[in-house]
Amino acid sequence: MSIKLINIGFGNIVSANRIISIVSPESAPIKRLIQDARDRGTLVDATYGRRTRAVIITDSDHVILSAVQPETVAHRLTDKEDIVEEGQGK
Repeated sequence: MSIKLINIGFGNIVSANRIISIVSPESAPIKRLIQDARDRGTLVDATYGRRTRAVIITDSDHVILSAVQPETVAHRLTDKEDIVEEGQGK
């Protein structure tokens, strides 16, 4: 099993195998999720002070904030999977 890494902006990289979902931060339930993660100490702010545009939820219960659009992160995720699959001869 290979490790796939996804650039989430400003040189920050996340393991693609650990991502459960990529969502927009505007809804009230996601804002509560962010606050709960902050209280638990599992929030990772990778925005470098910029506006949060994507919230990445991982299988380890970490919540990662990114300044990159959710569609961009998802596109990078699918591109990386296609490259790995092609390299494996599938």
